[in-house]
Order: sequence, then C-alpha cells, then structure tokens
Amino acid sequence: MGSIWPTVVADLINWGWLRIGPPYIYINIDPVIVHLGPLALHWYGLMYVVAIVVALWGIQGYIRRKGLNEEIVYRLLWWCIIAGLIGGRLYFVIQQPDLVQDYLLQPWRILATWEGGMAFYGAIFLVVPVLFWRSRVEGINPFVALDGGVLFASIGQIFGRIGNLINGDIIGYPSTLPWSTVYQHPASFACLQGYCNVPVQPAAAYEMLCNLVLLAVLYLLSRRLRRPGVLTLVYLYGYAITQFVVFFWRANVVVSFLGLNWGLKQAQWTSLVVLILLLPVTYLVLRSRYARPVPPGEAAAFYGMPPRPGSQATVAATNPSEETSAEQEEQAVAASTPPANAERRVDEEPAASRREPPAEGQSESS
Repeated sequence: MGSIWPTVVADLINWGWLRIGPPYIYINIDPVIVHLGPLALHWYGLMYVVAIVVALWGIQGYIRRKGLNEEIVYRLLWWCIIAGLIGGRLYFVIQQPDLVQDYLLQPWRILATWEGGMAFYGAIFLVVPVLFWRSRVEGINPFVALDGGVLFASIGQIFGRIGNLINGDIIGYPSTLPWSTVYQHPASFACLQGYCNVPVQPAAAYEMLCNLVLLAVLYLLSRRLRRPGVLTLVYLYGYAITQFVVFFWRANVVVSFLGLNWGLKQAQWTSLVVLILLLPVTYLVLRSRYARPVPPGEAAAFYGMPPRPGSQATVAATNPSEETSAEQEEQAVAASTPPANAERRVDEEPAASRREPPAEGQSESS
C-alpha cells in the first residue's frame, strides 16, 4: 500500500503560485508584482523595504540597552543603506566575466539592479568603514554601532533570502531530493538561466536557515557580552563560514584564485580571504580601547568616548550643569529680593523711632 502523504500535502498546499509535492516544491511567481507604465514593482525590492522596517523594530531592545536614541540611529541608517546598496552592487559587477562588455562599455547597466545582482560581501566591505566613521562623528562607540549593525543585517538578510526564493536568482545544482525546488514562471531568473521546470537544490532556503541560526546566536550573545565589537566578530566569522559551506550546493561558476584551482566559487574564495584577515583583525579589535568592558549601569554607546558638540553624549553631560546654573540663578534672585516681611517690620516700628523729613523750605538742624 503506497503512502498517501504526498497527495495529502499537494491537496493542502496548492495555491497556484506555490505547490508542495509530489514530488518537489513548485514555485510559479512572476518576479514583478505590478507594472506601472514603464516602471515595475519587484518582489525583491519590496523585500528590501520589509527587511529595513522589521530589522529596525528588531533592534529596538539593543538600542535602548546601549543608551542610543532613535535620532542617531536614523542618521546612521541612511548612511548604511546607501553604502550597502553601492557596495553590494559594485562588488557584484566587478565579479562578472563580462565586466568590460556589459558594464564598463554600458555603465548605465551598473544601476540596473532590477536585472538581479547584489553581493552581500560588497555591502559588508563598504558599510563597516562608513558606519565606523559616522559613529565617531556622532560621538558614540563605533564598536557598539557595528554590533547593532550586524544585528540589523542578520534580520534583514532573512527577508532578502525570501526575495531570492521568489526570484529564483539563487539556485543550487539539479537534484532529486524531495525538497528540491522547481521554478515554472518563464520570467523567473531560474528560467532565464535555463533551469525552468528543473528540480534544483533550494540554495536560497539553505542560506536563510543559516541566517536564522546566526541571528539566534547573535541575539543571545547581545544580552550577555559586555565588550563591544565581539558581536561583530561573531557575525563575520559565522557569515564567512556559512557562505563557504552553502556555496558547495550553489550552481555558481567555479573560478581560480591566484593560480589556485581548488574547485571553489568566487564567494568561497572571498570567505577564505575574510577568515584569514579576521585573525589579525580579532587581535586588533580585542586590544582596542573601544572594546573595553562596559561596567553595569553605564551607557555602552558613550562609555569612554569624549563628548562632541551636538552629540547625545554632550547633551547628556550638559544637562546637570544647566540645572545647577538654573538653581544658582534662582538663588541669586532670591538673595537680591528683600523678604516679604521686611516691609511689614518697617511699618510696625514705633513712630518715635522714625525720623520725619524736614518740612519744605526748612533745613535740617546740625
């Protein structure tokens, strides 16, 4: 007697755009949500917006614990979004084998993100120095800002992977596993790359699972670690390791690096370089003054940082003196104003003790 489970699952989940079994997972989604004349709203772009909104909500507890306010966070956020988009796109472009023909000779295509192509490593490489710089401008500990940034990124990446699953732009090798994914919409990136109706490893789902595990680890550590910067190191090590492993299932082109032909893809070589560079970086970070343990009760974002004009730390530092100056001014005014009962005491003095002024036209006797 055969199993009826695949049939039951197929009957339960068969929404047209998504069907599970038998025997695989079938996705039939147009990457474009709606066309507005010459413009088009893409699922991937929508996932970016959702990622930013949810990630901002997800780091609210961290922001409060570290003594930051939303004004500073929003100022840093806009810099990071711009740096992330530029870095992610440029790093993708420079990796392409047809770099000269398709991009340098047609530079407007560099901006064509709707054609697909964002490399998260590029976002990391540009966002980290930009966030470090802007944090110092704001007068806050840059390692505290970077720790918040990796929490933000680990949340946002999950929604980015959902966009990848819809687009079909991250696919694995052909497979017969029961969780293999089959893309059926002709406009999906999988079909455009010749993988239409071909069961493949759901590499984007594997990456999303890695993101979820890494996010759980970061959330746990963020409440226990007292040294700023350690959380960033954990994220970078974790991301590099998971990327190196997951790309063994991704159907990307194998490339050589410095004459080495190890059967690795570009992202795997990048991961190896990052892991090697992280060793001295870890030593420097742990010895940095920004990584000093924060005592309980101190605002980690400003602990040990010199106050800067206009920064939150400066305002916090000047509030007590402003209150003291106000109190001193009130005391000075009170001291210069005669007591209310002084006039009453004068009126109550005996008449004999008062000296009347001389009458008009008379002088005082000597």
